[in-house]
Amino acid sequence: MEIPAGRVQCRGKLLVVQPQVRRQKEIPSWRSDALLSARLFELIQTHAEHLTRDVLKDYATNPRTRHWNVVPGAELEQRVISTYKNLGNWISDPREEAVQAEYEEWGRKRYRNGIPLSEVVFAVILLKHHLRKYIREHGLVEHSRDRHASQEILPVHLYGIQEMNYLVGDFFDKALYHLARGYEMEARAAQGTR
Repeated sequence: MEIPAGRVQCRGKLLVVQPQVRRQKEIPSWRSDALLSARLFELIQTHAEHLTRDVLKDYATNPRTRHWNVVPGAELEQRVISTYKNLGNWISDPREEAVQAEYEEWGRKRYRNGIPLSEVVFAVILLKHHLRKYIREHGLVEHSRDRHASQEILPVHLYGIQEMNYLVGDFFDKALYHLARGYEMEARAAQGTR
């Protein structure tokens, strides 16, 4: 039987009954960060088409990517969407083989397309820029809609977003390295055939 909150007289003594507070089970901050990152990666995968459209529009209009019009649209769209859809898997895998294979091939193809290396690098910077913008705009908004997370502390979530941004930055640093490597390998191979 639950006693209502208030003052109660019992055997001549005045007792104060506090309302019963049901505490939600607290989620450890490391687990909260992991859940936030997992939700954000899921959101990125879900909205990969929208992100891809924005990136492709930027490629078509940005003066720093003016040579990208030689790449077939379907191929470029597939490369961009593949990055966003595979990002969570690539970041969570400590081995770099998949990223290396994907981005070295991307670099080789862009060399064959005649796109200057500076534009290839800037295209990857745009990919990262659009992703970070998405994380910044949707990370806390989507997290705040989670009814189970109402008792969690905002700085923990900000730390989770900061950590995710670090992981994204680290991924794109590796991707740029492998992309430039593939570009250089193709350039050496082309010079060897002359």
